[in-house]
Amino acid sequence: MKAERLTSAESLLRQGNLTVRDFVRAVALSELYKKKFFFPNNNQRFVELNFKHLLGRPPHDEEELAFHTRLVEDKGYDAEINYYFESEEYENKFGDNIVPYYVGFQVLAGSRTVGFSRMFQLYRGYANNDRGQVGSKNGRVFKEVARNQASSIPQSAGISSKSTKMETPQKSFGGLGNRQQRVYRVEVTNRIGSSIRNNNVRRSNKAYLVPYEELSSRIQQILRSGAKIVSVRET
Repeated sequence: MKAERLTSAESLLRQGNLTVRDFVRAVALSELYKKKFFFPNNNQRFVELNFKHLLGRPPHDEEELAFHTRLVEDKGYDAEINYYFESEEYENKFGDNIVPYYVGFQVLAGSRTVGFSRMFQLYRGYANNDRGQVGSKNGRVFKEVARNQASSIPQSAGISSKSTKMETPQKSFGGLGNRQQRVYRVEVTNRIGSSIRNNNVRRSNKAYLVPYEELSSRIQQILRSGAKIVSVRET
């Protein structure tokens, strides 16, 4: 939001007095980042979000996750955040002038195959966000990392365990007469707030077909209604 912008850091970046790395570090060290990702979550979830946001990948193993969890507990918030920016991995991936981006789906030097499946647990597509995901605020990959197991990739919403046939959406949002235009399937769940008791809830219970031109406004409408968007994909 406009009121939440780090105007001082932005000004320094525009003037060339901050590198992109220093600006991203300022964002990660800000009260805004703490409010959104540190205070609402346990330490395991906070650490895996830091890996996602700042290194573009999930934690590789229990040793890595345990190290950063202890770093938060023993040396504090700032030490945990600064560690990423001062690491050799950050330097090799992004340097001083590249904004961190998701590399967990790529096969890079030194990457591990298990990271590919774990990335699906943390990144659910453009329509999803880290504070609005269906499920609890606990870590998404903690159990698999602790057991040294690969994460299973959840079934796509609408796929039955007895059949791979895609279910038909219950309703559609206008503009479908012109079959030449791009149409997107927006899958949502209305199980929100305190009604969610099962951390394994992943599937949608309703889907909409929306023309590309109306996609943004429809997503906003759905979110205002209190539902959570599980996925958005082109039909």
